[in-house]
Amino acid sequence: MNTPLAERLRPQTLDDYISQNHLVGPEGSLTKHIQQGVIPSMIFWGPPGIGKTTLANIIANHSERPFYTLSAINSGVKDVREVIDKAKKSGGLFTTKNPILFIDEIHRFSKSQQDSLLQAVEKGWVTLIGATTENPSFEVISALLSRCQVYILNAFNKNDLESLLKRAIEKDELISQKNIKLKETDVLLRLSGGDARKLLNIFELVVNSETSYKITITNELVLKHVQNNTVRYDKTGEQHYDIISALIKSIRGSDPNAAVYYLARMIEGGEDVKFIARRLLILASEDIGNANPTALVIANNTFQAVSTIGNPESRIILSQCATYLACSPKSNAAYQAINQAQQLVKETGDLSVPLEIRNAPTKLMKEIGYGDNYKYAHNYEGNFAELEFLPEEIKNTKLYNPGNNSREQAQREFLKKRWKEKYGY
Repeated sequence: MNTPLAERLRPQTLDDYISQNHLVGPEGSLTKHIQQGVIPSMIFWGPPGIGKTTLANIIANHSERPFYTLSAINSGVKDVREVIDKAKKSGGLFTTKNPILFIDEIHRFSKSQQDSLLQAVEKGWVTLIGATTENPSFEVISALLSRCQVYILNAFNKNDLESLLKRAIEKDELISQKNIKLKETDVLLRLSGGDARKLLNIFELVVNSETSYKITITNELVLKHVQNNTVRYDKTGEQHYDIISALIKSIRGSDPNAAVYYLARMIEGGEDVKFIARRLLILASEDIGNANPTALVIANNTFQAVSTIGNPESRIILSQCATYLACSPKSNAAYQAINQAQQLVKETGDLSVPLEIRNAPTKLMKEIGYGDNYKYAHNYEGNFAELEFLPEEIKNTKLYNPGNNSREQAQREFLKKRWKEKYGY
């Protein structure tokens, strides 16, 4: 049998599907849709090997719909139109059983290819399920994105991956013929990078390489049979995530030498320059922020420049940006502030905005006090008038805490002078 272990173990039902409880668990956001057979067009976003394709297949099987699949790597507009024509014939208008069109790596589709999907999705000729490892906000056109729900699939944790290995040992028709004991899994999990498909493929390689009926899986045994080719950059596998992680952490750690090294690894591996620039843009705000606001400007200009210029010259612009960011003062104060603010919103719900700072566009709103006692800051000395801007239930809550650098220390002094001890600056 030549079918890989990962394919032999692919779940066929939700009962066999591991993880993603936030989507398909008892209270999952997709569970009722699947049970009722009312499936919206959607985009699955998450790292490779976490079950995006599998979940699309399960949804199609459970809802008993025709299932068509395309890979954005080797499909063009012509292929899309041919599949849509087939889908229209097998489904039809005004039916809840319209076919499902699954497109893997939809972020690789050009604008014209994505445009070719719009009418089919809007008219209901197909229910689109797209899978992507990239942020759909950047890679999927807004017109198509507005017609789809975006669902984030989380990376597998250690327990999920070990459960997959145990399932293979117990249930696979070939693996189960051997007496296999899982003694150590650290190296298996590390080499897989959280990719279930890769984990099972490595595991199968190790098992098939042993001639003995009785096998004890240890870290040493795995390393014996698997070449840890960390020098090679695989832009579709775990190296894609390992190297970008190393680049980001090197810049965060203010090491321009390591940063430009990992940048070179990605460029030599053929990584999309826009992907690199986009991550640098995020880092400029997340890890530098108000310690050096110019970092965001440079990162944004870098993204625009490499989008226009492309390879090979983009490497120079990316190098300038990466080394500048590495040498910049660091602060995650803005990042922490929005994290805390979002958590506070989740905990406290929709609190009432103070009447003083509400908008009063109508006569009725003015009569009931909207905007009363609002102090227009520019009418006061120093362009400042003290008001309570937060809802009563959370007043005096400090969410932004400036970092320990010259720019943010100046912000701290600015806030301290205006708010005195209100927020404890």
